[in-house]
Parts: sequence; C-alpha cells; structure tokens
Amino acid sequence: MTIRVQGLHKAFGATTVLRDVSLEVGDGELVALLGPSGGGKSTILRVIAGLEQADTGEVWLGGKRVDHLDPQARGVGFVFQHYALFRHMSVAENVAFGLRVRGIDAQARRERAHALLDRVGLGGLGGRMPHELSGGQRQRVALARAMAPEPRLLLLDEPFGAVDAKVREELRRWLRHLHDQLHTTSIFVTHDQEEAFAVADRVMIIRDGRLEQAGTPTEILDAPATEFVSRFVGDVNTLDGVVEGGALRLGGLSVPAPELQEGQAGRLVVRAYDIKLWREEGGPAVVHRLVPLGDRVRVEARLADGRLLTALFPQRSSLLRGVEHGAPVAVELTRRWIWPAAGPAAHQ
Repeated sequence: MTIRVQGLHKAFGATTVLRDVSLEVGDGELVALLGPSGGGKSTILRVIAGLEQADTGEVWLGGKRVDHLDPQARGVGFVFQHYALFRHMSVAENVAFGLRVRGIDAQARRERAHALLDRVGLGGLGGRMPHELSGGQRQRVALARAMAPEPRLLLLDEPFGAVDAKVREELRRWLRHLHDQLHTTSIFVTHDQEEAFAVADRVMIIRDGRLEQAGTPTEILDAPATEFVSRFVGDVNTLDGVVEGGALRLGGLSVPAPELQEGQAGRLVVRAYDIKLWREEGGPAVVHRLVPLGDRVRVEARLADGRLLTALFPQRSSLLRGVEHGAPVAVELTRRWIWPAAGPAAHQ
C-alpha cells in the first residue's frame, strides 16, 4: 500500500488549513506528521481517510485514486487520540465491532479479536469493560479495533496524547515493535518531536498548511531545508547579528559566515548539544546557570551583550570541570546554520 496526495487544498470558511499539500508514503513505511498545533496535520490525515473532503486535490492509495470514495471503501484503519471505545461493550466486543458491521460470523469475530488482543499484549482481558483498563491499555484496544478488518493503511491521530509521559514512552516502543512485525503502511500525527524521531522511518514537517520538509530523522536534524525547520526541531539557540569582517558578530562571539555579504543581517541557529563550553579565562561567555536534568546538565552562558547560549552535556562530561556560576568559558559550535534575512541556508 502506497499513499500519494497531490495538491490538497482545504478551507473551513475563511480559514485555510491546507495549502497545496503533496506528499508520498512508500509501501510499509511508518511516517510521522510533525509540526506546531493548528498546522493542518490532522486535516491531512482525515482527508486521506475520507473523513474530510479536500476542496481541491487528489488522494491515491495503492495506485488508485480514492478521493471520490467513502471511508469504508478505502480500507483505512483510524485510531483517535481519545480511544473512542464503546463503553457498553467488552474489550473483545470493541475489537470485533468493525467485523460485525461487515457481517463476519460470531465465531470468526471472537477468534480474530482474541488473536489481536494477544498481539497487542492484552491477552486474557477480552471480557473486561473499557473503564477497567488503564489509559495505555485502552489505546492498545483502540489500535486492535482499527486493525481487526485488516486495513491496507493505518492512520493514527495523536495516538498517545491522552496518556502520561511514562506510558507514552512505553507505547512508542510498542508501536515501533508492532510495525516491524506487521509492516502495515502507517501515518501518525504528533506534535512531540522525540516521539516522531523515535518511532518513524520518515518525518514530514507540516507548518501553516504546507509541507516544509520530508526526510529521515537524521536528515531533518542534520540538514534542515528551511530556517523554520532548523529552529523548530530540537533544543535550539537562535541569535541575530550582522556580518563584520566575514563573521557574524554576536556579543563577543564571532561565527564565520563566508557566504553572507559584509554588513548583511544573519541569524545563527545552533542546537544545544552542538555547543561545547569549557572553562577558559578571557572566554567570550560567562556561566549564568547550571541545571541538572538527570543524565544531562544544561549550562546557560551569557554573552557580553547579555544574550544567553544554552548547551547540553552528559552529566559526567570532563568539559564540565571548573564550569560553575560566574566562570568564563570558551565556546565552540560543532554544527550550526546561518540564515540570511530570507532564503536558503548561507552556511553550515
């Protein structure tokens, strides 16, 4: 099952939510739609599923155009954020609901439901009611229900948004493991960057109804195609300056910018883990604060003009020796991007 959408445009009244969106998902891929809230991610998913109709554009599944078909005819399984389980039905009955609608006999429904509950780690719980399960268990039931009719495509809209952080992390690993077993072509919507990068084969960044960039997690992190992507992804520092003598001047810190013109305004974007700091007399920054974060330490250093740089270190890093409040530090940027006022990256 492949997915191709071409030129999707969608407006709700005077509000445009999709603007000429085109994307492709390969057979067996697990793809994340990632971006700020309100950017159009869920609308893309609902248009693919047939739950919304685009104003213009095409949807192709498995090489066939389907935007004229109703949801049932598209062979799509959909998992919502808030489970949407039937409270008056048992867990097994919830899983088998789609099969009952399709006229599958009772014995086959029971066998399919219990086989799926075993697969999602809920074997033996088919007789319980939804309110007797935890949030994570209910989300697994919702996924099993979506999979029961053997959909060609699985769409998940913020599937773990209703569970706490610890359960969310466990469900991420479980979803990736399940996908590796089944290889069902899948798209999931999330605003959680760690979730997208931990689970997906590819990530598509959606902003203001447009596709900003599509690529593997590594490509998105290491080769952002736009200034927005470079700033949106990861824990970043963003500092504006002006080029003087071939370098962007940032309050005592000079960053070479050979592809910008003299006197041109530029924007430095650098991730916190791409900054090295170490104690050095006369360094361009002074340590303002150290924040322990479990296995990491966040160091905030203030430049001469008062602006802060934030760096992340492993808790036991040797570079942290002597790095304390008020200490002068040297600064090295191991990877960074400098963008002009508008246009593609000027230097990496």
